[in-house]
Amino acid sequence: MDDYEVMRRAYFHEGKSIRTIAREQGHDRRLVRKAIAWAEPPGYILKEAREAPMLGSYKARIDELLAESKTLPRKQRYTSHKIYKIIEAEGYQGSESGVRSYVAARREATRSKPAYLPLEFDPGQDAQMDWYEAQVWMAGEQITVQVFVMRLNYSRAKFVMAFPFQKQEAFLEGHVQAFLFFGAVPYRITYDNLKTAVLRILEGRNRIEQARFIGFRSHFLFESVFCTAGKGNQKGGVESDVGTTRRDFLVPLPKVNSFQELNAYLRQKCLEEMERRVDRQPTTIGVAFEIERPLLMPLPKGAYSCCVTHPVKANGYSQVTYETNRYSVPTHYAGRSLVLRAFAFRVEVLFMEQVIAEHARCFGREQDVLNPLHYLALLEQRPGAFDHAKPIRRWREQWPAAYETLLEQLRQKWPEGRGVREFICILRLHQEHPAWCVDQAVQQAVKIGCSHYDGVRLCLRQVLAPEVAPASLDLLALPQLAAIGQQPVDLTIYDRLLDRGRP
Repeated sequence: MDDYEVMRRAYFHEGKSIRTIAREQGHDRRLVRKAIAWAEPPGYILKEAREAPMLGSYKARIDELLAESKTLPRKQRYTSHKIYKIIEAEGYQGSESGVRSYVAARREATRSKPAYLPLEFDPGQDAQMDWYEAQVWMAGEQITVQVFVMRLNYSRAKFVMAFPFQKQEAFLEGHVQAFLFFGAVPYRITYDNLKTAVLRILEGRNRIEQARFIGFRSHFLFESVFCTAGKGNQKGGVESDVGTTRRDFLVPLPKVNSFQELNAYLRQKCLEEMERRVDRQPTTIGVAFEIERPLLMPLPKGAYSCCVTHPVKANGYSQVTYETNRYSVPTHYAGRSLVLRAFAFRVEVLFMEQVIAEHARCFGREQDVLNPLHYLALLEQRPGAFDHAKPIRRWREQWPAAYETLLEQLRQKWPEGRGVREFICILRLHQEHPAWCVDQAVQQAVKIGCSHYDGVRLCLRQVLAPEVAPASLDLLALPQLAAIGQQPVDLTIYDRLLDRGRP
């Protein structure tokens, strides 16, 4: 710095030439020119990019992932950390910082972000909840799912669960499953102004809440706090978890067959998160959670039904309608007024507080959800409709081949309708026994040639209570009995017995 100042004074104040300054100061003329151009030494300027022996062969793969990332949903794209994990699994042995630097160089300038206050929470007191959308592959189709997230503010433990919608039954079910996951209930939960919880926003922080949500809150006894409208940063912890879980749990897009499989995967991810240590925190999330859990409220003893209730009436086809879909009930309830309870993933139909039908909830529109067992009693009276009954036709697409064999044998034996009635009686065994037991009994009956109702029932009893062969006796301690049963047969004993009986 001193040399720079002397050279600049000599040039600008004393009017000396670059050659004179270089000769007097003993520096190269290129250095004099730098001093004239910059008031401070500019530092080392890299003319050509340095070689990256570790990363070099993976740059093309990173470019490929960045290109793929642009085709993904905006909030489920690859992060630098995710890219590092992917190429590490493929053999990369360099540092993550090198990957981050390269990815940053390949991306455009970042956006500026608003400033927030750092917050700190007491253990066991506060939690936050939010929803977000994500894309997954389910049963071979890419669909949009709604993801429920609840976070404990002190420990940062989180619970994540996917639903097909954000309706009130899903909102309540997400809470219950989160409380069960944590094994306790936080004292206070912060929300956006969700329609499932807030009926109307009043001045300031005043809200008119949904009656169903008030009853739910009363059951678990937590306090609800709602953010100022449009101020999601007031629950910034869960907002951060929304992005984190979307990128870490759902990139690349999971491939599952059902919501049950997807939620089992998300639950496992939440458990794995317990081993992570958040930056600038002294312990892992799991250790902090063990500190926090005893300070949460205990779970109430009674269960809560996370459902919405609707009055319905069964039509002439023994079906009730809900959200354009029709669900079957036993035929003797046709025309009756009933009650339908809609849960997040199932529906129940009740008559006088008794559940008479239960189905997996249908998320399509104008679909018929039929349980063939509901129609067997009516088919016994009308066996001629057997081949055209929609519930039976759908069932026949799935049942084992032994059922078709049994039905054909019964029809050949009793062609005047009795064979179909006999087969319907066999199907009614499903009303009292698990399907796998009846399936095995039918297969066994066909195999041994007992193709009738009594034969299937006999095989079913054997499936339910198989005979256990008696254990063989251990005669090692009684060698004098070892020969019993092994001695040769003496038929003269019978002759002597007959002789004794003669006069």
